[in-house]
Amino acid sequence: MPPKPLSGITRRTAVSGLGAGLLAAACKAAPDAANSPGAGIQKGWSMGDPLPFPVQEIYPCAHDGALHLAGGFVAADGQITGPTDAHHLWRPDGKGWRVSAPLPADRHHPHLISWRGQLWAFGGFESPVPDAIWSMQSSGWVLDAARGNWAPAPALPVPCAEAVMLVDGTGLLHLAGGRSPAGRANASWQDQADQTHHFVLDDPAGPWRPAAPCITARNSAAGAVLDGQLHIAGGRSVAGGNTPAHEVYEATEDRWRTAAPMPQAQGGLAAAEHGGRLYAFGGEFFDNGGGVYSEAWAYDPACDAWTAIEPMPHPRHGLGAVTLDGAIHLIGGALKASGVDTSALVEIYRP
Repeated sequence: MPPKPLSGITRRTAVSGLGAGLLAAACKAAPDAANSPGAGIQKGWSMGDPLPFPVQEIYPCAHDGALHLAGGFVAADGQITGPTDAHHLWRPDGKGWRVSAPLPADRHHPHLISWRGQLWAFGGFESPVPDAIWSMQSSGWVLDAARGNWAPAPALPVPCAEAVMLVDGTGLLHLAGGRSPAGRANASWQDQADQTHHFVLDDPAGPWRPAAPCITARNSAAGAVLDGQLHIAGGRSVAGGNTPAHEVYEATEDRWRTAAPMPQAQGGLAAAEHGGRLYAFGGEFFDNGGGVYSEAWAYDPACDAWTAIEPMPHPRHGLGAVTLDGAIHLIGGALKASGVDTSALVEIYRP
């Protein structure tokens, strides 16, 4: 039997009266004090160098001082045309995006992660034929920087995509949640189901091993590592739609606990850590005609509370959020729900 989640008593629920007032004041003041940029750097939103082409359903990452983007759904005239093997990187040197070693196969939703000084890509979908564009994969690759190509990496225990992949404070690589095939069929999105599974990799040679399952089965969530702990927020399930659920994994105890939920349920969002806080952006909804969320949020673990920040200038879903050079870079995505209005936008947020 898996261990029960921790009760999750928070500082917000443990204090009252004057203590609560002082804590609330401290939390309200903390973002400016903790994340204040250097003199002459303007806080808030600005535009970054646009991508070489529109792309969505991506999981970019920071690696070796650069933003890395590989795979995803590319588009023409705003409409998805299929997956890509393209790999580009961007450094804060004024030279824009540049081509890097392509993936071994066209793949959308591949999870990119920097781990043990190398760049890795796991899972996602391939589209071998037009009627099987959601063929989920378990294989992964690691970039051989010296040779400029990708080599095989330890395969996931099951095909998986739309999960959250993070490296915790102990150096373990985690893949949590997402979707995997519900049976033998694996060609369409309906063939796969939401999962609570959780796998960890502690040796680059493998294998992956199971860890405590997530509390909530969901896909298209987002997260980051705060003070060594995994935080996963938002996402959605086929049965329940978007969720505000926020869960924290404590590696030393191999347990998940619940934390303050997002103020709004947002699936298909992006998230990143900055200054010890979790920042969450965008996402999509399908009811009432569908659309994308402009709302953005900051979570402070010191008081287990979310605060609204300035909304996204161009709301998107299926985008990536990566912290680099003191700012959060919001990369690609789509300006409308589903596969419509895929974008090459890069926006930068400085807390």
